[in-house]
Amino acid sequence: TVVARRSTGKQISSVFANAAFFSSHRSTETPLGDSFSSAMAEAKDIEKLFETDGYLRPFEHEIRRRHGVLEDWLNKINQSEGGLDGFSTAYKHYGLHFQPDNSVIAREWAPGARDVYLTGDFNNWHWESHPFKKLDFGKWELHLPPNEDGSPAIKHLSEIKIIIRNHSGQLLDRLSPWAKYVVQPPKSANQGVNYKQYVWEPPSYERYQRQHPGPPRPKSLRIYECHVGIASQEPRVGSYDEFADRIVPRIKRQGYNCIQVMAIMEHAYYASFGYQVTSFYAASSRYGNPEQLKRMIDVAHSHGLFVLLDVVHSHASKNVQDGLNQFDGTNSCFFHDGARGEHSLWDSRLFNYVEYEVLRFLLSNLRWWHDEYNFDGYRFDGVTSMLYHSRGIGEGFSGDYNEYFGLNVDTDALNYLGLANHLLHTIDSRIITIAEDVSGMPTLCRPVSEGGIGFDYRLGMAIPDKWIELLKEQSDDEWDMGNLVHTLTNRRWMENTVAYAESHDQALVGDKTIAFWLMDKEMYTHMSTLSDSSVIIDRGLALHKMIRLITHALGGEAYLNFMGNEFGHPEWLDFPRVGNNDSYHYARRQWNLVDDDLLKYKYLNEFDRAMNEAEERYGWLHSGPAWVSWKHEGDKIIAFERAGLVFVFNFHPQQSFTGYRVGTNWAGTYQAVLSSDDPLFGGHNRIDANCKHPSNPEGYAGRSNFIEVYTPSRTAVVYARVSD
Repeated sequence: TVVARRSTGKQISSVFANAAFFSSHRSTETPLGDSFSSAMAEAKDIEKLFETDGYLRPFEHEIRRRHGVLEDWLNKINQSEGGLDGFSTAYKHYGLHFQPDNSVIAREWAPGARDVYLTGDFNNWHWESHPFKKLDFGKWELHLPPNEDGSPAIKHLSEIKIIIRNHSGQLLDRLSPWAKYVVQPPKSANQGVNYKQYVWEPPSYERYQRQHPGPPRPKSLRIYECHVGIASQEPRVGSYDEFADRIVPRIKRQGYNCIQVMAIMEHAYYASFGYQVTSFYAASSRYGNPEQLKRMIDVAHSHGLFVLLDVVHSHASKNVQDGLNQFDGTNSCFFHDGARGEHSLWDSRLFNYVEYEVLRFLLSNLRWWHDEYNFDGYRFDGVTSMLYHSRGIGEGFSGDYNEYFGLNVDTDALNYLGLANHLLHTIDSRIITIAEDVSGMPTLCRPVSEGGIGFDYRLGMAIPDKWIELLKEQSDDEWDMGNLVHTLTNRRWMENTVAYAESHDQALVGDKTIAFWLMDKEMYTHMSTLSDSSVIIDRGLALHKMIRLITHALGGEAYLNFMGNEFGHPEWLDFPRVGNNDSYHYARRQWNLVDDDLLKYKYLNEFDRAMNEAEERYGWLHSGPAWVSWKHEGDKIIAFERAGLVFVFNFHPQQSFTGYRVGTNWAGTYQAVLSSDDPLFGGHNRIDANCKHPSNPEGYAGRSNFIEVYTPSRTAVVYARVSD
């Protein structure tokens, strides 16, 4: 148990503490506070967890204790702040704010500072001429009156800095944690590499005005994972405007209904892929300004696309000059001091999730991206690392429930994630949250009211690992159908999973995409429709389609694809860095390959589109889990039913089968509605789409009916009932 303290840069409480720690702090709440409270009130909802999974019953005490700590935090916030609504909109208070009379108020939280100053071009960079007034609990405030002519002392695009005097008397220049716009000077300016903070307060006529509401929450989530900077075909950084005008229409045409945008929160090191965040409230200026990002999101909404932000609250960059690290001149402030505040594997800092002002900062950060930019949801990066940061990257989870409870888990971080999900789902019922989690932690994707952590989905991170294992280590005839099905279906009941065959992780330098594992150097010589046929290319195209379809249809309740992988983008992804002479050659997407009608990339692209369109029509992602009736090791065939469809996959490298029986519980006449062997997809046209397959009422493979089909080697076919 940690001693409770006021908000002075020290911990208020620990979630390891007794759940009754704040039990005496009850108060009347604001209307929004009531809605937060009511969502937590029914402790009996926790019983639903045990009805869903009886193996959780031995851990009931800890589950209820965790839930109780969350309630106590909410009660504390309601008492002190009038509810989570005010607590989670700190961006309206901290940072720089222009008043109606053109005066400016600046506020910061720097509990370890002796003095705080504001400097910039407005005062000719006199570091100590404009001191802040020290308030209680580590807070500082400065009022700047308007100029004599009534104009504000600080103007739009003024450059400013925060100056901290530490307790050794040193003056340290810092960027405000609440900065909205920071820019790295161009190399030609000879001003170094450190980012500069510019005031973002454009006149009303320069501010982007939203024209489109966010779309309804999709029933089936088909996610296009993307990165604005590498979306350019040219060897340079792409822009928000280019992405809106050129890439969004591509995504829409492919049948995706959601984009997950990476590397938006400002990060000084481009090659970090956005995972070493330095300015949490600033949209990355590499791609444009804040108004251009707002336009990009609005354009996506005009195409009916849900927009998710890749949010990094699991850790922060160690960068002192550009980031949060040592902002107040101490090693703590936003982070734990000592070893607990260091992530040795990522060389980054770990947040102190039980510090009151840190919670305010992070929860407000989530509100900021939703309220200011109109993001529809979030993928939370590094959830497993947040909860188990003492584990090494290669350490797996056995599935033993004891791994998910007790001192194995950082329950401070767990509490923050519960608060975050609770906040987000209360302010906007449309919001979707996804956890990047490989642990399989029970309750992670159950509602907070049930004692869960509240995520809507988790990533099915074992699936891409399985595909790489098969492609890298085994020949086709060694693939274990039962093990493959197990990997694709091994997920928690009633906790949604995002399935994917590959993401950005597999595209990074040092690894290979599925297309490159399958076809490698042959992609340089035999991807033309005019070139000689290639066994390697034929195999690669066939398996690329099959891998994606079976992952889409069997692997989860949502599907994700990384930008360019839908058409088998060759090679790897590598950001400009010292090791490659700052080259952008691999930090781009070669759209010309898929747009060239003489190249075979078009086949994979068309199949990807057809696959998404079939899901849109039949809705298998939101229809409940599949029933796998057949997994035959000798024949290398997998068959299953989902959403009224029958899926048949023949992974055999040579053998095709005629009159092959496939079980189904739904009587009727079936017809192929999607075939990977269609010539439109580069196939050999061995499936007759007009052929009817009437069901036979004799039981087969544990199902009440069966149909007989022709299943060619390395082909996937989806059958739908066309009549009863």
